[in-house]
Amino acid sequence: MTAALPRLYAHPFSSYSQKALIALYENRTPFDYRNLEDAQPNEELAALWPMRRFPVLVDGGRTVIEATSVIEYLDLHHPGPVKLIPADPDAALEVRMLDRFFDNYISTPQQKFVFDRLRPEDERDPRGVADARTMLETAYAWLDEHMATREWAAAGAFSLADCGAAPFLFYADWTHPIDPGFSHVRAYRERLLARQSFKRAVDEARPYRAYFPLGAPDRD
Repeated sequence: MTAALPRLYAHPFSSYSQKALIALYENRTPFDYRNLEDAQPNEELAALWPMRRFPVLVDGGRTVIEATSVIEYLDLHHPGPVKLIPADPDAALEVRMLDRFFDNYISTPQQKFVFDRLRPEDERDPRGVADARTMLETAYAWLDEHMATREWAAAGAFSLADCGAAPFLFYADWTHPIDPGFSHVRAYRERLLARQSFKRAVDEARPYRAYFPLGAPDRD
C-alpha cells in the first residue's frame, strides 16, 4: 500500500508558506498542496489547528505547525540532497540563529506595516510602524555587514536560514525599500530571487499580488 503524501496547508502569497515551500522545492519532495485560496482546505485547517495560522504540515498522524518546525521535520523525515540543517552542531546553531534573525527582525517589523494598514484608520498605530521602520533599518545594516563576505546566510551553504530570508527580504523591500547603500543585502536578495526553489514560489504567488495592502510594486 502506498503511503499518503505529506499535506501542506499553505497560501502561495504568504511569506511563511513560501518559507516551507522553498524547502519542499529544494529537495523536490512530493507533497499534497492544500492551497488555502480554496474553501475546503480552509475548513480542514480550522479542524486541525484552531489558530488557523499557516503553514501546517500533516504527515501520517502527525501535525506540525510553524514554518521552521515544518522544515526541521522535513529535514528529519523526508531528507533530500539539500541538507537545510547541517549535521555539525555548531553549524546548525548558526543556521538556527540566522533563522531567528530573519523571523524576528525582518519579518516581524515588515508585517507590522501590513497589519497596521489592514486596520481601520482610527485604530492604526503610527508609533508602532515608526518603531518597525527603525528595526528594519537596523536589521538591514547588521545584515549588510554580515553578508559582506558570504554567499548564503549561514554555515557556508543554502539552508533553513535562507528559506526564511528569501520571502522575508522579498516583502520587506516592497514595504520599506532596502537602501542602495546596503549593497550586500540587495545582492543577497537578488541571489535568493534567482534560486529556482524561490523563483517557483514567487511565480506561483503572482496571481495574488493584489492582496498586498501597501500596493505591490511593478517589479520582481
